[in-house]
Amino acid sequence: MAEEKGFFKRLVSGLTKTRDNIVSGMDSIFHGFSHIDEDFYEELEEVLIMGDLGVQATEDILDDLREKVKERHIKEPSDCRQILIDSIKEQMDVGETAYEFEGRTSVVMVVGVNGVGKTTTIGKLAGKLRAQNKKVILAAADTFRAAAGEQLKEWANRAQAELIGGQEGSDPAAVVYDAVQAAKARHADVLLCDTAGRLHNKKNLMEELRKMNRIIDREYPEAFRETLVVLDATTGQNALQQAKDFKDVADITGIILTKMDGTAKGGIAVAIQAELGIPVKYIGVGETIEDLQKFDADTFVDALFAVPEEKEE
Repeated sequence: MAEEKGFFKRLVSGLTKTRDNIVSGMDSIFHGFSHIDEDFYEELEEVLIMGDLGVQATEDILDDLREKVKERHIKEPSDCRQILIDSIKEQMDVGETAYEFEGRTSVVMVVGVNGVGKTTTIGKLAGKLRAQNKKVILAAADTFRAAAGEQLKEWANRAQAELIGGQEGSDPAAVVYDAVQAAKARHADVLLCDTAGRLHNKKNLMEELRKMNRIIDREYPEAFRETLVVLDATTGQNALQQAKDFKDVADITGIILTKMDGTAKGGIAVAIQAELGIPVKYIGVGETIEDLQKFDADTFVDALFAVPEEKEE
């Protein structure tokens, strides 16, 4: 509980830039308008889209708001704040976010373009699993980026996880094959695979992922499968596009959003869940292992709209 409380605080402060961007804009509309009219809705729409909630999610949220305003005969713009918050939560609801892989023998593939914090995220994930006393093996199948193997090695040591592969230029599928054999022989709970992030050449990436998946299917059919895409929240709509592109080449089961603490575009979490129907499973708001946490839409929206403590009486 204490860890969750601490994370909520970090989430609230991590979302400061997004809050300043979206929430303060919304609040000035709620307080600046004396009645609810078309201009009111248009201004709200602009703030939400500028905050990277995405056109689709914004339209749905505002449709919902209009309907409730009518139904409940709401006259005061300020009375719309809570409705809007609830509506954003509804938009983000993609059902139960399952973390089944934690309790089973599983293989987790992690994809994402270079520079989004993919390798670091895998290291943090390994650390979290190790903290639950899981036996973790890391597969360094991102063999194109010289630093990736080194970086992963550092994280493996920190998390006391075993590392397979890591030689620059070796065949990623071969690394995955070796890692699967090691995971089986050593009765690992979770095998985490780092993969190369090249989206500009989708055909090659697709082929590579397909090859890796075939090996896992064949060699480790009993393993539970998860494919997570790591996205950098600071890139806003670009992150949404990347998620769509990866969804084209892989069966994505969840999303990890990094660098939430550095962005004014945190609304992208709403856009991704609403538009893709894929759950954001983890969210990163800092550098340490504790700063990667399971994502909960309600907690996220509450933290986003949180009243800064210094303003409270």
